[in-house]
Amino acid sequence: MESVGSDDLEHVVFTVRPTLLFVQIGYGLAVIGAILLIILLAWLGAPAWVSVLLALALLLLPTYYHLKRNMVRYTVTDSKMQIDTGLIGRTTRNIPLSKIQDVTVSATISQRVMGFGNIIVDNASELGGNIVLQNINNPRHYADLLLRELRRWH
Repeated sequence: MESVGSDDLEHVVFTVRPTLLFVQIGYGLAVIGAILLIILLAWLGAPAWVSVLLALALLLLPTYYHLKRNMVRYTVTDSKMQIDTGLIGRTTRNIPLSKIQDVTVSATISQRVMGFGNIIVDNASELGGNIVLQNINNPRHYADLLLRELRRWH
């Protein structure tokens, strides 16, 4: 059995997911809609079980987006950027930091007001192109952490 030295272990710089803000707003709107639906159906004389069932169905939409958000995770270590997608079946894409050429932070006016944005990573890997880390809270902070690691490679 081979032992792994402490020098062989990767150090995680950060792990981030897209913002939870939209999911929270969705749940809030679904709860308000469910209450209004129950009141409306009670006023129309619908059975209580039908009202509750339809009200609970309104929660399915934000639940879907919550699961979709949780299917994406971005991790930067001291040697690579790792993008995990999927819930049950997972796909992991690894980009060595040595292949990353540029890091850009992009945010629309509404994203800036709410404190999140996109991090665009240009890379020279076999697939090439851009990787967009979408709707990241405090994107400048994470871009700075990534750039700090890149300075060690270039």
